Amino acid sequence: MTKVDDIAEAIVAREGGFVNDRDDPGGATKYGVTIGTMKRLGLDLNGDGQVNVADVRALTREQAKAIFLKEYFEKPRISELPEALQASVFDMAVNSGKASVEILQRLLTQMGFSTGVDGVIGPQTIAACGAAYTAAGQFLVDAYGIERRNWYYALADRRPASRKYARRRDGGKGGWITRAEEFISPKYRLTDAEHQARVASWG
Repeated sequence: MTKVDDIAEAIVAREGGFVNDRDDPGGATKYGVTIGTMKRLGLDLNGDGQVNVADVRALTREQAKAIFLKEYFEKPRISELPEALQASVFDMAVNSGKASVEILQRLLTQMGFSTGVDGVIGPQTIAACGAAYTAAGQFLVDAYGIERRNWYYALADRRPASRKYARRRDGGKGGWITRAEEFISPKYRLTDAEHQARVASWG
């Protein structure tokens, strides 16, 4: 199994099985693959002529991994970013689509490596990212993870229904935050007190 296969397997494990949460804009999801993605790809797994929740339920882990590797890693050209950054951007792409690349592009621009912010990885973004990683190394990986974490918090600020993904019922870090921090060096992870201060305004 290659390193990217390991990353895809970790994403599947992190996403978990079938869910159909009314507060999740993605709708019915299994292993992180949404019903919208399955409709876009025409994945009529039970052969009844339509793609619906039953097909989401029928999805296997291996099918989910194959979708991630093709649609969220190779096609978007995450495979052409510095290897150290790939896991975090790949994981974010599965979780939040084009926002994963827009966050990276804004970060690169802030660091002085100019690139457009369009959510698409092209030659300019690849070159800027390569130059930034050569200059900053692990700092770029940590900075991306921090920006990703900030994006989740900001999204929950704007969308109260999503706060349960950023903050557990007991006030601790929710799945979005712990997910982002998996790719950040321990010294940059928030303490429980810092997290609670960040979400205090949510009531």
